[in-house]
Amino acid sequence: MSSGPFSDILVVDLTHILSGPYCTMYLAELGARVIKVEHAGHGDDTRAFSPKHEGMSIFFASVNRGKESIALDFEQPNDRALLLEMIRRADVLVENLRFATIEHLGLDYQQLRTINPRLIYAAISGFGQSGPMNNRPAYDPIIQATGGLMSLNGQPNDPPTKVGVSVVDYISGLFCLAGIEAALYQRERTNKGTRIDIAMLDAQVAMLEAALNNALNGEPAITRVGSRHPVVTPSDLFDTADRPIYLIGANDEMFARLCNAIGRPELKSDPRFTTTASRTVNERALKTEIQNALSARPAAEWIGILNDALIPCSLVNSVEEMTQLPQISERNMIVSAGGIRMAGNPIKMINLPDNPTRSAAPALDADGDRIRAEFLPKKS
Repeated sequence: MSSGPFSDILVVDLTHILSGPYCTMYLAELGARVIKVEHAGHGDDTRAFSPKHEGMSIFFASVNRGKESIALDFEQPNDRALLLEMIRRADVLVENLRFATIEHLGLDYQQLRTINPRLIYAAISGFGQSGPMNNRPAYDPIIQATGGLMSLNGQPNDPPTKVGVSVVDYISGLFCLAGIEAALYQRERTNKGTRIDIAMLDAQVAMLEAALNNALNGEPAITRVGSRHPVVTPSDLFDTADRPIYLIGANDEMFARLCNAIGRPELKSDPRFTTTASRTVNERALKTEIQNALSARPAAEWIGILNDALIPCSLVNSVEEMTQLPQISERNMIVSAGGIRMAGNPIKMINLPDNPTRSAAPALDADGDRIRAEFLPKKS
């Protein structure tokens, strides 16, 4: 992006795989100049991921659009000097390397702050920069397993199941983005940088909502309940005459509208269903009553009826069906970069460009010569 709130910000991007690149991609979307520093020879591991479009990994492209690329060998003195010069001029450095790797390379915050006191150093790791697990390797499913999320996902009588997307990677990248934005604001007042320490495990703990609240406060444990909500009833998947829909009756007033809409007004006064708590206790009985009513019509017909009654509801769309929704098109949530279609930017700002096309993800070392000429000391 040539403009945006971070158009004067230089980011040195030492990230790979997903959580870090996702964070730095949004810095680029918000106008920052992001220089992705990759390992000479092979670059980011995800460059090898399939499928590919004209030789470019679609996965890599989806989280690295709008960046520049330079490939360096950190063990070589000239490349190391170039990297340190880039960091000396940078506003932000983002990395998601193992702590032992950072120490080995001499790129930890305490050393780098001596050459750039204004540097905002953001680190994403599996378990954080402190604690007895700080140097363990981790990927998204490992954190889902460690942090309890996997135990909550799946049907009651089935084994624990990981969430279908790398949700911890994504939320960790977004927490890191929020931390960087706060640090840039703080630097305007103090003229000093800081270190941001984002642990994927911490991020996952922060999103456990009712399951964590109950565990911490002596309430009954929340376990796998399939598609339904553990405390809001009805909030579940229901079959219709042709395909399932999801609907929610989150409070007494909404539940009453739901009963009227499905032609079962007597359910409102049924003693089993008169309060939020009683509906949850009698969830199975209520689901049977609602299911019987919904089986009379096809899903599309029910969606119209329920929307008219202001009942939150939806078809269970496939990803392909979702991409065809007019709402997605209207919100520009499918964009193209280098001929590859991908998710757009959900951060909508009135003065932030939101074009249907974006700059492509870079080939490995695509900008290396120009960056070297810019940052290497000129010979006299």
